[in-house]
Amino acid sequence: MLTAHLLARLNGWSACGSELAQRPEESGLGQYIKGSIYRILGQIGDSGLVSSSWDTSEDGPARRIYDLTDTGSMFLKNWMVMADMHRNFLKSMLELNPLMSAMSAASSSRSRADDDSDTESESDGEGDEAK
Repeated sequence: MLTAHLLARLNGWSACGSELAQRPEESGLGQYIKGSIYRILGQIGDSGLVSSSWDTSEDGPARRIYDLTDTGSMFLKNWMVMADMHRNFLKSMLELNPLMSAMSAASSSRSRADDDSDTESESDGEGDEAK
């Protein structure tokens, strides 16, 4: 999931690793250790999905700038097609099986209730200590 996210973030623009490291949390993927992001950037660079170069135009240390390659763009498009196929398959399975639909709805309700209770705890000033 993080690989596809990084490729999508590079679609149409270039970025250094520190810029990319800020994005997963903003996109709802949760916190990742920056080292994991740099490791994945290295792996997808080795596989030809991204290219990188050193930017020395600004004061301070050089920054490695990442760009999506044509191969990376094709990989991202294929990944998105596959993700859409999986989503459609799961949707059709839920529509075909009322029990699965009920289970999915119950799970969503529990998840929303958990999110609401977390928000209430934080707003009460209790935070994680109360849990």
